[in-house]
Amino acid sequence: MAERTTPQSLSGIKVIELGQLIAGPFAAKTLADFGADVIKIEPPGDGDPLRKWRLLHNGTSVWWQVQSRNKKSVALDLRHEEGRAIVRRLIDDADVLIENFKPGTLEKWGMGYDALSSTNPGLIMLRVSGYGQTGPYKDKPGFGVVAEAMGGLRHLTGEPGRVPVRVGVSIGDTLASLHGVIGVLLALNHRNNTRTAAHPKGVGQVIDVALYESVFNVMESLLPEYSAFGTVREAAGSALPGIAPTNAYPCADGYVLVAGNGDSIFRRLMTAIGRNDLANDPTLAANPGRVLRVAELDAAIGAYTRSRSVAQVLAMLDAADVPGGRIYTVKDIAEDPHYRAREMILPITSADGLTVETPGIVPKLSATPGAVTRRAPVLGEDTLATLRQVGVTEAQITALRELGVVVAGSADDRSA
Repeated sequence: MAERTTPQSLSGIKVIELGQLIAGPFAAKTLADFGADVIKIEPPGDGDPLRKWRLLHNGTSVWWQVQSRNKKSVALDLRHEEGRAIVRRLIDDADVLIENFKPGTLEKWGMGYDALSSTNPGLIMLRVSGYGQTGPYKDKPGFGVVAEAMGGLRHLTGEPGRVPVRVGVSIGDTLASLHGVIGVLLALNHRNNTRTAAHPKGVGQVIDVALYESVFNVMESLLPEYSAFGTVREAAGSALPGIAPTNAYPCADGYVLVAGNGDSIFRRLMTAIGRNDLANDPTLAANPGRVLRVAELDAAIGAYTRSRSVAQVLAMLDAADVPGGRIYTVKDIAEDPHYRAREMILPITSADGLTVETPGIVPKLSATPGAVTRRAPVLGEDTLATLRQVGVTEAQITALRELGVVVAGSADDRSA
């Protein structure tokens, strides 16, 4: 983990994270990577369920090291009024609150935006939910897989005529997270521009992010094509419908992706595979003509690649300056020198001593780069220190611990 040697874009920004699993926490992780001080509120006992998802080491998911790096953990039971009162004190001093509960949950706890902004008018509140805070579906439970289907993505994913498949990662949650981060940055800029004597921090606002809308927002020409032509785009496997030639082609030892759809790129590709007749065919000079003969073009490229290795085809593509690549497994990623050169693989040593490699920081800023300066916390690791910072006395801490409202982690206990 790196020492901070340069300023970070979000240094001084205080974030309270009330989210669990993916959508809210990924947004908070992104802000933390760029210097925001993120306090994650977790329920006592098991904490965030992500701690137990997928492959575990000593009872904790290795995924946790990615999702919660650079954060602090405070274990509070929000079902108790005493726990909510402490969170209110933390929020009063915060710039951003992130939550991904079912709409209405915070309002039931007396922690809706109207209540919170009455004591912190500069508060920015990011709310991530399946269907948004309004509308007829707002009270329905919504997970990323459902949002991916409703947003139009699942229908397009897979081979024609076969069951639609999942992308392979929780893309709906992550897209919502990234839209949420954009919203936070926009709101921080607006707040900065609205500073007055009456509002020295500026004016805050609510950011309402729905998972299905975040998926729908990246669906390109899907709706305009239906609106204009009544066309319902269907699954196309590895091809890129309406843009040719782009596909995955079989090689002797695997598959290679070839993107030969630019006009000059297409000519270079056809020349490189020995098909000058296609390279010089005037009806194929532009994309509309190539789309009409896409099956013929795919067959020509496939005939070239099928008898050659992936490495041989990639060497040809590089020589012809045609975009192409192999289909990476995580093993390929871990062994790729380009990933290493750009610091896209960063080691983190967990609290129990396991060093795991994690994805690097995106985007890369030249003057205020992000950094991983802190491993993911154990449950409640920062509870006591955080409570003391907001003025909770030792007697009050003892009483809260006896009630089970707060839980301290091992690091906190050592400092107690």
